[in-house]
Amino acid sequence: MTTRMFPLLVFAALGCARTPVSDRPQVGVTLLTEAHVFYQDLKRGMLAAAESLDVDLHIVAGEWDLARQTAQVQSFLTRKMDAIVIAPVNSSGIVSAVEEARAAGIPVFTADIAADGGGVVAHIASDNRQGGRLLGEFLAQQLGGRGAVVVLDQPTVTSVQDRVAGFREALASHPGISIVATPAVERGLRDVAKQKTDNLLTGGRPLDAIFGSNDDCALGALASVQAAGRDGIAIVGYDATPEARTAIAGGTALLADAVQHPEEIGRRTVETVAAYLRGETVPPVIAVPVSIVTKDSLLAGR
Repeated sequence: MTTRMFPLLVFAALGCARTPVSDRPQVGVTLLTEAHVFYQDLKRGMLAAAESLDVDLHIVAGEWDLARQTAQVQSFLTRKMDAIVIAPVNSSGIVSAVEEARAAGIPVFTADIAADGGGVVAHIASDNRQGGRLLGEFLAQQLGGRGAVVVLDQPTVTSVQDRVAGFREALASHPGISIVATPAVERGLRDVAKQKTDNLLTGGRPLDAIFGSNDDCALGALASVQAAGRDGIAIVGYDATPEARTAIAGGTALLADAVQHPEEIGRRTVETVAAYLRGETVPPVIAVPVSIVTKDSLLAGR
């Protein structure tokens, strides 16, 4: 790669061929979605790093559509990108596209969500297992070591798989707590989470706590619990979006959230790609630490 300086080019739509304007590294990025605050922040971190590192990003999003995301990767191949970053819509479904890129000699990196194979150079994401453990330990304390817990799951998403695995690890040391249901919430959507929680509440099953695998799941569960007038159900979520923070600080049934740092994930992703393209060795997994927020920590300004 040459090091001549050109204005940063960021493309929000796919083109037919690689732009001839810049000799800087060209990196195609396909995100899971751009509708979620988390990915907006992740994108912001990517753009900031790209500007400082003289990298041109071509950013699009699969918007939960595997066929669309696969076509985006194929377009990056046609345009001969120097590298590709994927936040997969489907961790197993994207493997063939990763393999195709590898066969074409284009390195692939994943951000936030891992692929199930295909030869990815490096995966950059929150330590989701750690986040799940923190929430499991918090809930165990809230429940006094006994209770029935529901997980609002997204079983096809690897980051959520890690969250749930960590959550289960934490609860394993509390035999008085059992996970009684793990309904899948398609796309992690709030209205779906509310409907699934409605079904659980009307089914007469004992229920003491709910783990929402993202904040839309947690807020959907909260809406359901509030509408049903159910007291004594503890809810925890994941992402600590502004709306979730408000609910936690307001003393609702949503008691705690795992906090990710999407801008840092975005920044470190671009830094890792740039280092690899310079010929440096990069670690296969880069885990960004997670913490949790509670009403007390929010009111204390932490």
